[in-house]
Amino acid sequence: MTTTHDSGTYRPPAPGRPDIRQRTLRKDRWWLPPLVNALGLATFVVYATIRSFWGSAYYVAEYHYLSPFYSPCLSESCVPGASHFGQLLPPFPVWIPLAIIGLPFLLGFRVTCYYYRKSYYRAFWASPPACAVAEPHSTYSGETRFPLILQNAHRYFFYVAFLISVINTYDMVLAFQSTDPVTEVTSFGIGLGTLILLVNVIGLWLYTLSCHSCRHITGGRLKHFSKHPVRYRIWTTLSKLNTRHMQFAWLTIGTLILTDFYIMLVASGTISDLRIVN
Repeated sequence: MTTTHDSGTYRPPAPGRPDIRQRTLRKDRWWLPPLVNALGLATFVVYATIRSFWGSAYYVAEYHYLSPFYSPCLSESCVPGASHFGQLLPPFPVWIPLAIIGLPFLLGFRVTCYYYRKSYYRAFWASPPACAVAEPHSTYSGETRFPLILQNAHRYFFYVAFLISVINTYDMVLAFQSTDPVTEVTSFGIGLGTLILLVNVIGLWLYTLSCHSCRHITGGRLKHFSKHPVRYRIWTTLSKLNTRHMQFAWLTIGTLILTDFYIMLVASGTISDLRIVN
């Protein structure tokens, strides 16, 4: 039996549960974290989508700067020099973005990430919107049905994300070179873009290695840590990183946008790269 009162429809509590008719007894701004999460995640999704279809200003040939959104660039449609691993694929039609090689897997890795699940479950689905706040849904099936059952693919996205992190690291190493546009002689060099790429790669590795799946792969199935001291040491280190997985998740959203935006400005000629060495 349900009744209606000032705060809406009231359902009697389950046996053994307190009879609390308010949506929440919290007096703080519990709605603020879900709102901030929604704005942050929406900003990243919108920016990444726009840039993936942009199709230009993603590579600076003189300094070997390649946007992480377009790495690896394997199509014959890629600008000269951007294909660090060769042009293995034919030209793409205009409606297929060059970023389709790696970006969907990176987004899949983040969408299924345990921390991001918590963020957008609360921010967009209000399931629940915050701790000790009643959710508006009358039923709950967890991640046992389609489409949420696909969240179990997270461990497989991890393998691809790990490989892409290796590729991004290689891109960053190449950014420590500069090529004279006249003589085409390549030499060691460091610019502001190099440092931005370096910071982004460090952040990506911290986020990737602090992933719950990575921690589970290294030591989740061990029954006797004493028999596997090396794996136990790795598992212990990753467990420490895992405690900061949330911070690394937001850090890398910021560094990915910053890195791509800076490379876009330099590649389009809007600004010049600040050179530190050469």
